[in-house]
Amino acid sequence: MEKAREQWENPLQFLLACISYSVGLGNVWRFPYLCQMYGGGSFLVPYLIMLVVEGMPLLYLELAVGQRMRQGSIGTWRTISPYLGGVGVASMVVAFLTATYYNTINAWSFWYLFNSFQEPLPWSVCPLNENLTGYQEECEKASSTQYFWYRKTLNISPSIQDSGAVQWEPALCLILAWMMVFLCTLRGTETVGKVAYFTALLPYCVLIIYLVRGLTLHGATNGLMYMFTPKVEQLANPKTWINAATQIFFSLGLGFGSLIAFASYNEPSNNCQKHTIIVSLVNSASSIFASVVTFSIYGFKATFNYENCLNKVILLLINSFDLEDGTVTASNLEQVKDYLASTYPSKYSEVLPHMQNCSLESELDTAVQGTGLAFIIYTEAIKNMEVSQLWSVLYFFMLLTLGVGSMLGNTAAILTPLTDSKVISSYLPKEVISGLLCFVNCAISLLFTIEAGSYWFDIFNDYVATLSLLLIVLVETVAVCYVYGLRRFGAELEAMTGCALNWYWKALWAFVSPLLIVGLFFFYLTDYILSGTLQYQAWDATQGRLVTKDYPTYVLAVIGLLVASSIICIPLTALGTFVMRRLRRGGSASVA
Repeated sequence: MEKAREQWENPLQFLLACISYSVGLGNVWRFPYLCQMYGGGSFLVPYLIMLVVEGMPLLYLELAVGQRMRQGSIGTWRTISPYLGGVGVASMVVAFLTATYYNTINAWSFWYLFNSFQEPLPWSVCPLNENLTGYQEECEKASSTQYFWYRKTLNISPSIQDSGAVQWEPALCLILAWMMVFLCTLRGTETVGKVAYFTALLPYCVLIIYLVRGLTLHGATNGLMYMFTPKVEQLANPKTWINAATQIFFSLGLGFGSLIAFASYNEPSNNCQKHTIIVSLVNSASSIFASVVTFSIYGFKATFNYENCLNKVILLLINSFDLEDGTVTASNLEQVKDYLASTYPSKYSEVLPHMQNCSLESELDTAVQGTGLAFIIYTEAIKNMEVSQLWSVLYFFMLLTLGVGSMLGNTAAILTPLTDSKVISSYLPKEVISGLLCFVNCAISLLFTIEAGSYWFDIFNDYVATLSLLLIVLVETVAVCYVYGLRRFGAELEAMTGCALNWYWKALWAFVSPLLIVGLFFFYLTDYILSGTLQYQAWDATQGRLVTKDYPTYVLAVIGLLVASSIICIPLTALGTFVMRRLRRGGSASVA
């Protein structure tokens, strides 16, 4: 007798697992960056439009397919068509490669969390040099937060060719991160469902605390005004719409197989349409909410740096021209500069090269995303807050819970097809399968703890998923609508849930969403081709800043392999299925 499939204890567990998976680090560190780059408040227009015409339909498609087929990604697409099992394999490969590098972020969060209990925070001041006569030269040329990230955390090499040794402190944090993932996925939905209460809800508690603190910071309004002031001209920029569509697509976690895996543990009668709308709206609202928090803190940091710059200029003028304290203030600085330039032209020209150009607008215009925002910009703001240790602990604890929530989804996308396999599950219990998966992932991800590990992290982050996921979701949509049959699937969905598939979902599944995905796919493909030689940002310790370098040939080959490793599974599996069927037919004919 076939063993009954596991199920969520209640629909709320499923909903929270989906929210925990989709609301991740991208909501905190990529969406605010896109708002900053593409028109502030006006970016919300294309973002919300893409949510309605792309995000919701594709999310509903994956949840509905998973719930109907009640299998992981491989079994689901093999049921749709025997030739489409490769779609599930491709999803598994992408999820595996993504999990390999993504958990490194959790390791870094652990490292910063542990260091947050020190007084003062270790990234708040530059360390002394070996002679104890001054500060480390690299730190002075960069900043204390950059120095702690690039030197103390990564111990980064000057180029990707200089691999260097494994850094034991990040490596131990990485092992801890994988142990945590193993414990959270140990018994499948039983443990994931309970952990989801924590990983889905805790980040909002921290964000609310940060919002209250952020709004009370000096200069927070400068950041919020910068965010919400619309730049309508950006709506005419095609990249604004492309980035809005891309953000929706990747933020919801489409194509990995995670949503299909989660939905496969639902009751067949579950209203997945309602859950689609809730998850989509919560995900987008979370991005906007996180942006308000980010820009309030960003405004504080920019204002702090701007006023600090003004104070340095004032001190320079007072010392250079023997002025009385209090005669030069921020409000009369420009008039004093004009007066000194006209009265003491020769001396002023000597002082001018040492005078910084202070601009609040330029401070706010500095656009940073990803690890740069999380581990440099945020830490720079935190170090200037009162009770900075408390805010640091809260922040990195929040990053950790967001990262773990996404990791549970990625791991489920791999574990579900493996545990569904009768061959594997008959020999190995799911605890052993989960343990082996985490062990293999952890061993591979040690690559990211070597001195050149940060460069390899960026390669995986940039090239593992983008083109692959677009193609996977395109094939998924075409498979449901034109291989399995939209009318047939709609009838089965109605019989299962009691909700008829209306014209909105049908039109978007059959026409609009596939066309959007094709457009995005060709945009990224063209962008890769036209960009010429691929480049990366390397840390130059002598200058204390990032410099641009070309990837060596062997790295370009690895990038090509990463992109092709998942996509190639679709045609190869289809070809293998075709050959096996022909051989079986040939064998049957010869017997007859």
